[in-house]
Amino acid sequence: MKYGVRSISMDDVARHLSVSKKTLYQHFTDKDEIVQKVSQAHCDRNQIESELITANSENAIDELARLSIMLKKQMEELNPSLLFDLQKYHPAAWAVWLEFKSKCVRESVVRNLRQGIAEGHFRDELNSEILATARIILMEVAFDEQFFPRDKFEIVEVQSQLFDHFVFGICTEKGRKLYTKYRAEIANHETIPK
Repeated sequence: MKYGVRSISMDDVARHLSVSKKTLYQHFTDKDEIVQKVSQAHCDRNQIESELITANSENAIDELARLSIMLKKQMEELNPSLLFDLQKYHPAAWAVWLEFKSKCVRESVVRNLRQGIAEGHFRDELNSEILATARIILMEVAFDEQFFPRDKFEIVEVQSQLFDHFVFGICTEKGRKLYTKYRAEIANHETIPK
């Protein structure tokens, strides 16, 4: 997450784990397998964290506010080249990421949108399938240096701005007020008080 994938060698992994490279190869066939397993574990942890947020949220807006904290922390730890490295050099790991996005993230967004519409926090004319796809595209475009070059934009700020833009676009007036309240609480505490 910190250095990207390409710059980390099997020697680096062995040294970090305080094992020999030979021992490492007894458990993994190559770097690609390690990257795939780490990618799967990362996606699994994200899914569990997201499910806990959903379970502990009072409503769809509360869930989005909590997810924004999670997203910000992840972006702060992420080397922007990581996803590029996965896509270009580790297709099996990239497939794990694509599966996670297309299944878990998309389903979560659709469910949250439907819940928010039912609660009166989101506009009732929204098409949750279209907007879930749009949200995933917004997440991806933030990493595209063609649109957001690293020398001009910070990935955390780009993701945060795009997230807020998405939320304010789907909210009713009631939802906007509640989201604004939660954002103020986040700014003061970095968590949403109960």
